[in-house]
Amino acid sequence: MKTSEIRSRFVDFFAARDHTVVPSASLLYNDPTLLFVNAGMVPFKPYFLGDEPAPFKRAVSSQKCVRTLDIDEVGKTTRHGTFFQMLGNFAFGDYFKKGAIRYAWDLVTGSEEDGGWGFDPESVWVTALHGDQETIDLWQQVGIPRHRIQERGLKDNYWHMGVPGPGGPCSEIYIDRGPEFGRDGGPVVDEDRFLEIWNLVFQQEELSAVRAKDDFDVLRPLPSQNIDTGSGLERVALLKQGVANMYEIDEVFPVIAKASELSGRRYGADPTDDVRFRVVADHVRSSLMLMTDGVTPGNEARGYVLRRLLRRVVRSMRLLGVQDPVLSELLPVSRDLMRVSYPDIDDNWARVSQAAAAEEESFRRTLQAGTVMFDTAVAQAKSAATPALAGDQAFQLHDTYGFPIDLTMEMAAEQGLTVDRGKFDELMREQKERARADAKAKKGGAASMEAYRELRERGEVPFLGYTDLDAATRVRGIIADGTVVDRAADGSTVEIVLEETPFYAEAGGQDADRGRIVGDGFTLEVLDVQRPVPGLVVHRVEVFGELAAGAGAVAHVDPIARHGAAQAHTATHIVHAALRELVGPTATQAGSYNKPGYMRFDFSSPQALSDQMRAEVEARANQAIVDNFTVTAQQMKLEEAKALGAMAMFGEKYPPVVRMVELAGPWSRELCGGTHVGTTAEIGVLNLITEASIGSGVRRVEALVAGDAFQRFAAERALVAELTDTLRVQPDQLVGRVERLVAQLKDAEKRIAALNAERLLVSAAGMVGDAVDVAGVRYLGITVPGVAGNDLRTLALDLRERLGSDPAVVALIGGADKPTALVATNEAARGLGLRAGQLISVACAELGGKGGGKDDLAQGGGTDASAAPQALRAVRDALAARA
Repeated sequence: MKTSEIRSRFVDFFAARDHTVVPSASLLYNDPTLLFVNAGMVPFKPYFLGDEPAPFKRAVSSQKCVRTLDIDEVGKTTRHGTFFQMLGNFAFGDYFKKGAIRYAWDLVTGSEEDGGWGFDPESVWVTALHGDQETIDLWQQVGIPRHRIQERGLKDNYWHMGVPGPGGPCSEIYIDRGPEFGRDGGPVVDEDRFLEIWNLVFQQEELSAVRAKDDFDVLRPLPSQNIDTGSGLERVALLKQGVANMYEIDEVFPVIAKASELSGRRYGADPTDDVRFRVVADHVRSSLMLMTDGVTPGNEARGYVLRRLLRRVVRSMRLLGVQDPVLSELLPVSRDLMRVSYPDIDDNWARVSQAAAAEEESFRRTLQAGTVMFDTAVAQAKSAATPALAGDQAFQLHDTYGFPIDLTMEMAAEQGLTVDRGKFDELMREQKERARADAKAKKGGAASMEAYRELRERGEVPFLGYTDLDAATRVRGIIADGTVVDRAADGSTVEIVLEETPFYAEAGGQDADRGRIVGDGFTLEVLDVQRPVPGLVVHRVEVFGELAAGAGAVAHVDPIARHGAAQAHTATHIVHAALRELVGPTATQAGSYNKPGYMRFDFSSPQALSDQMRAEVEARANQAIVDNFTVTAQQMKLEEAKALGAMAMFGEKYPPVVRMVELAGPWSRELCGGTHVGTTAEIGVLNLITEASIGSGVRRVEALVAGDAFQRFAAERALVAELTDTLRVQPDQLVGRVERLVAQLKDAEKRIAALNAERLLVSAAGMVGDAVDVAGVRYLGITVPGVAGNDLRTLALDLRERLGSDPAVVALIGGADKPTALVATNEAARGLGLRAGQLISVACAELGGKGGGKDDLAQGGGTDASAAPQALRAVRDALAARA
C-alpha cells in the first residue's frame, strides 16, 4: 500500500464520520516556542489551550512535521527521522475515550476492501496508563484480549505540553512485527519488534505546575474533554510495505537508490555506508520540504537547521566517494515522490533548486577553508607527538565549518591520528543542553498568557480601523504586571483592552498605530498595540489621571502617522510586485517592515541586484505610483484567493476567510490585514536607498517613501549643486570630474607610498646596528610608529636579509592608534625551532590582541599601543627561555 494511499484512507475514514478535513499547516507555524511544527496537534494548540474557540467539533489532518533534536541519530535506528507526517483525529468536547478507541480499532483492523488499513487483529497490542481501568475495559470490548493490553507509568502513558495547560492519559497502539525483529512480550519488552503506530491522548485535566514528564500538579478537570491523536504515517507505511525501516518506504527509498547509483556502492552491503545512505535520503526530503515552506540556509535558527541538513547530505555523499555536486541530482528525485501529496513543491521548485545549489557551492568552499584548519590541527598534534586531535579543535571544525565528527575522524585516521572523542562529546552535550534550556525558556512564556485569555473569553475585539480612526468604546480590562486589575494610577504604564478599537496592532510588518484614548478624568497615551492571542487587541498606554475598568472612552488614532504607515505598506506591495516582475517569481517575500516614511522588504535571491536592476526596480515602482492604481481590499475564502494568485507569507496562519489586497489587477495580489492608501498616487514617490544580503539566499531592500523620500532627493540635489559649484563644472560633467580627481589622488598616494618605502629601506641599514645577541640568536626588536601594512612587511623582510645567514629574528611594532606587530625568522632560526607564528602570539598577548601566520613570517595586532616595549621584551624573553 503506497504512503499516499495510507494517508488518504485515514483522512477519508474520518471525513466520512463528520470530521472537518484540515489541510496541513506550514512547517513554519507562527508559534514563538517552536522552530518548526513538530507534532500533528500544533495547529490545534490554540483550541486545546482555550486561546481560541474551536471552529469545529471534530477534525482530521495529515500534518507535515520536522524534529531535529536527535539529528545525529538519523540513519542509525528505525525510529529517528527529521521529516515525518503525522495523521491525527481530534475532538473538542465531542466523543471521548470510547469513540476514539472504536474509530482507531475499526481503521487499523478494517479490511482494505472496506477502506481500512487491514492489519491482522492478532498482531495489535496496546498500552494504557497504569490504573486506567476504563481504557483497558474499552479495548477489551473492541476485541483485544487482556494479555495484549499492557499498563505503563506516567513517563510513557501521560501527555502534557511541558508547561501548565491541558493534560491526560494516553493509550498507544503497537503492531507485532514478528519474532525476526526481537523478543516476545509486548512493547514493554521490545519496541523494535512491537512498533508503535498510533497514540490516543485523552485530554481531561488542567495542570497547574509541570516539573517533569512524570511530576506535575493537577489543578482541576477540564471544562470539556478533548481527543488528540497522532499516527506516524511513515511507520504505518513501513509495516504495510513490508520493509525494514522508514528509509525504505516508497516516498524515501528512491533517493537511496539514486545515491547508490551516483556512488557505485550498494545499499545493504556495508553497515557504515547504509547509515550514510539513510542520512542522505532523510535529509534530502526534509530539506526539500523546509525550502518549499520558505526556509533558506543561514547561520541562525531555522536557516541553520536547514544548512546543517544540506551539508550533512553533501558530506555523507563525500564519505560514499562522491566528490561532485550532488543536490541537483538528489533533490529532483524527492520532488517527484512528494509532489503527489504536496503540489506546492512544483510552484516553489525554481527557488528551492537555486537555494540548494548556492548552499552546496558555499559548503564546498567552506570545506576547503576547513581543511586548512584541519591541516593545522594535524600539524600541531604531530609536532607535539600527540596521537589525537584535540576535542575542542574537532568541535570547532564541527561548529564553525560544519565538519561532522565522523568526517573529521575519517580524515584524522588517514593521517594516522585519532580524535579526542570524549572532549568533543562533552562540548556537544553542553551545546545541546543550552539549546534545550532555551527551548524550555521559550515554552515558559505560555504561563504568562492567563490574563490575556481571561479577557479574550469575553469575546473578540473588533477592529474598526479600516474605516474609522476615532471610535467611542469602553475599557474592557486593565493588565498590570501580568495580572488583571480594576484600576491604574496616574503616571503608570499598563496594558488595556477595549471593547472595540480603531488602533492597528503591529502585524504583517506594519508598525502599530499611535494616538490617544480619552475618557472622563483620564487621558491615555498609546505607546504600542499588539495581539498576544488571536482576537484580542492589547494597548500599552501611559496613564494621565485615574483609569478604572469599565470606563467609557473615545479612541483617537493619529491620522498623520496612520497615513504614513499606509503609504509605506502599499509601497511594500509595489516593490514586491516589481521584484517578481523584473527579478523573477523566485523573488518571494521573506519578511518586511514598514512605518511612516520607511519600508524594508526581504526576498529570496541567490545573488545581489546589479546597479542597473536596482534602478529598474525603483523606476518600475515609481511608475506604478504615477499610474495611480486603485488599491482595493476584499474578503473571500482562502481557496478563492489562492486561486486568484494571491501571495501568502510563509509560516503565517490564515483563517478560512481572508482579506486580499489588490492593485493593478493580477500584478499585485496579496493576503494582507494591513492598512493601505486608496490609490497608489497617494504615496507620492519612492527612493530605493539600499540593497544588501542578510543571510544566505536572502536579500533586503530599503526605501524611503512620500515626504521622507522627497527630503532625500532634495538633500542629494543640494549636494550635487554644492559639488558642481566647488568644482566649477556642469551637473552632467560632475561624474567625470570626480573620477579624474580620484585617479589623481590614487596616483599621488602611490608615489607617496613609494617614497616612504624608499625612506624606510634607506634607514634600515642604521636599524641593523640595534640587533642584540640573545642565546646565540641575533634579535632586532624595534618600534616604527606610523608604519603598517605592506611597508611594515617590506621593512621586516629587508631587515631579516641584512642580518645575514646566522640565526636571526626580527620583531617590529608599527601602526598608529592600534598597534600592528610583525615577526620574521630566517632559515637558521627556524632550524633552532623558532617559529614566527609562535613568537607573534607572545608579542600580541602583551598588546591585548592576537596574531598568527607561518613559521617564517607572521603578523597580528592589538589594542594597547603603549605596551609596545613590553611586547618586544616578551619576544626577547621567549628567545632567552629557549636556552
